[in-house]
Amino acid sequence: MFKRILIAALAGLFVATAAPAQERTITVASTTSTEQSGLFGFLLPKFTEATGIGVKVVAVGTGQALDIGRRGDADVVFVHDKAAEEKFIAEGAGLKRFGVMYNDFVIIGPKTDPAKIAGGKDVVDALRKIAAAKAPFISRGDRSGTHAAELRLWKDAGIDVEPAKGSWYREIGQGMGPALNMASSSNGYVLSDRGTWLNFKNRGDLAVLTEGDRRLFNQYGVMLVNPAKHSNVKAKDGQAFVDWLVSVDGQKTIGDYKIGGERLFFPNASD
Repeated sequence: MFKRILIAALAGLFVATAAPAQERTITVASTTSTEQSGLFGFLLPKFTEATGIGVKVVAVGTGQALDIGRRGDADVVFVHDKAAEEKFIAEGAGLKRFGVMYNDFVIIGPKTDPAKIAGGKDVVDALRKIAAAKAPFISRGDRSGTHAAELRLWKDAGIDVEPAKGSWYREIGQGMGPALNMASSSNGYVLSDRGTWLNFKNRGDLAVLTEGDRRLFNQYGVMLVNPAKHSNVKAKDGQAFVDWLVSVDGQKTIGDYKIGGERLFFPNASD
């Protein structure tokens, strides 16, 4: 009887001491591209193995991710719209922005290419041709980093897409995966980050048609949500995630993620 009581007591002690370690979990508000590209599936287990900290990801558009951070409903924000990120910091919603990695945007479209943009590198010229042809263009319309980049590019092209909404210009208010699916089903054009495209399986008749313009550069940044504004923010563990992403090990892990031998993201925290 004494032996059984001792074993039960020791078991209870083990559970009590193990529980705090299991509770080391942070919430990261991030973009659909880091999730749908498969990067987080590759990256996060390695971070947890190195630190013992679990990560819950809320994958939404960059604008929504920043709003989640402003409300204090995440510990870290990991997104890709530098101007919006700098505004987030200026407001005091985050402590400091760190550059982490980059890739690029590409214009995806049907191989039949009714707008005749294939092979070009000038993204502004490509958008003008799409608008002139009134070819279907799928816009995420979700305040994401990709959506913000798309709107900047239409502005650079001198094209107001407002009058075209509901005809050839179609806003869907969804993430990159659904936008690519709609482009595939409608033989439409779409601006995509390269990472999500490389991991996208339902390509149908789609292909990369325009790439290589410097205006398609796509930088990602990470920020700890300001714990002075939200006492629930797990500052120590959140900062550990930020520090690991920009560390030698984190940067190597990002660079090691490939599909079909092609790297999806290029680490550049040292920049």
